[in-house]
Parts: sequence; C-alpha cells; structure tokens
Amino acid sequence: MPIRIVRLGSPRIRGEGVRIGTVRLPPRGVPKERFAEDDWYDVWLPNLAPSRALMHEFRSSASPDRWKQFARKFRAEMNRPEAARLLDVFAAMSHDSDFAIGCYCEDESQCHRSILRRLLEERHAALR
Repeated sequence: MPIRIVRLGSPRIRGEGVRIGTVRLPPRGVPKERFAEDDWYDVWLPNLAPSRALMHEFRSSASPDRWKQFARKFRAEMNRPEAARLLDVFAAMSHDSDFAIGCYCEDESQCHRSILRRLLEERHAALR
C-alpha cells in the first residue's frame, strides 16, 4: 500500500486511494466541486508546497544551479516541525494505506514532488 507520487490532473489508477494536492494554489478556473471529479485532488494540503516566496524565486530562472538552490531551500522549509511531522505521518501511513500526493508540474525532476519523494524515502516510506 505504498504512496504514489502523481501529477495532479492525470488520470487516477485503480486503487490509488485519496489524492492529496501538495500545491500552494488550487487549479485555476476549476470549480471546487470538480477538483476530485477531474482528478486534481481530494484533499488540499499546501503545507507541503513550497512557500510563495520560494516559488516566485525559482520561477524567475530554471537553470540547473537555480534548481539546486531551490531544492536546498525547499528541504529547509520541509525541515520545519509542522512540515516534518506531516512527512513523518505520511511515511508511517504508507505501510498501511493507499494514497497519492502530487503537484501540477509536468516534469517531476524539476518539481518539488521529486524532493518530497526523497524526503519520504529518507523516512522509509513505502513508495510506488
């Protein structure tokens, strides 16, 4: 029953479980009542999204060096107690529950969800 890391808005797979949106903002132009129906997310959890300041800083330049800076700063944000506790809970739940976490980005390698994946691996989460 591992955690699935997904791109929000992509079709759900059978048995995926609850889909959690770890994004700062809800999808634009989508009515709230359509979020789950349209495969965005069932629950919105912006606590595991990059801060607005960090998102703005990274969007201004996406070079490999800037990505490394973003990753370092996002990890620091996720080391704060409120985020770290959520990651600990998800890691523990991954051994008994089906659920998915995700973001909108097309390329996971340049998305905070790749960092969330590593943070969960470090906590010995079961990942798909």
